[in-house]
Amino acid sequence: MHLIAPGRRQALAAAAVAVLAPALPAAAQQQPSWPSRPIQLIVSFAPGGGTDLLARLLARHLEKQLGAAVVVQNRPGAGGAIGLAETAKAAPDGYTLGIINTPPLMTLPIERKTSFSWSGFDLLGNLVDDPVAFAVPQSSAFPSLASLVAYAKAHPDEVTAGTGGAGTDDHLGLLLFERAAGVRLCHVPYKGASDVRVALMGGQVMVGVINFGKVLQFQKAGTALRFLGQAAAARSPMDDKVPTFREQGYDVLLSALRGVGAPKGLPEPVRHRLAEAIARIVADPEFKAQAESMFAPLRYLRPDAYLAEVKKGDAEFRQLWKEIPWNDQRS
Repeated sequence: MHLIAPGRRQALAAAAVAVLAPALPAAAQQQPSWPSRPIQLIVSFAPGGGTDLLARLLARHLEKQLGAAVVVQNRPGAGGAIGLAETAKAAPDGYTLGIINTPPLMTLPIERKTSFSWSGFDLLGNLVDDPVAFAVPQSSAFPSLASLVAYAKAHPDEVTAGTGGAGTDDHLGLLLFERAAGVRLCHVPYKGASDVRVALMGGQVMVGVINFGKVLQFQKAGTALRFLGQAAAARSPMDDKVPTFREQGYDVLLSALRGVGAPKGLPEPVRHRLAEAIARIVADPEFKAQAESMFAPLRYLRPDAYLAEVKKGDAEFRQLWKEIPWNDQRS
């Protein structure tokens, strides 16, 4: 056994403390409290649309909740795939969030090869549930959904239906309705809801398949449109005169969800704080009023319920794809 003299032992201990002392503050500096810098919020669509406006409203409220700047970054293109991919591949550190749009979150990986899937995100809460709706001009020959179905059964492929494009929630809602009602409509894809509105009012199409909130917005702006129905579970308080497809005999449910997600693997304290911040925001009367003024139908889902809804939707869309590949020109 080699004994160390007491004086030597004290000297070695002092040297060890001297070596470790500078390292401790450095380690602490590597783990600053979150958030310590701006957070980016990625939007998969162009500025000015419903998703973008929601993101900018959310960003202002997140800044109040978190005490850090939240910067909206638009990454449009490929039906939402560019923005979703950028969100998914970012570092899971809480400094990159994304507005998560469904159905694209589930349908894009079904119809094509993508670098993301729904399982690659930490879902933090859903904000908006905007169901697909059927709208016609006030002068339309169809007074009701039943009259449209009766005509479509007698005249297959004659009823023209405009949507925001192949594979969109509008188009998928149309396919689900055709299946439920046993009819075949003539799908006419456009670049977005505004183009569908122009086509409707110009007589190029007979029915517009448009999100509920967007139809309300068009009506508010003076466009003479009326609803035939909506693919929601219940009537909306934003206009409780609009019946659901279900109550008219057609079991069709399809909505555009807009929520918040982050790259998979967030530190648990960060994930918890973000989820709770979103819950408080959606419960805030000021946020509710602002969302309603934007015609954004709110439906909050906590992370677990949000994930369950995404999983359910993924299974349903995979089954629909087997029956009716929605990027097929004939659909």
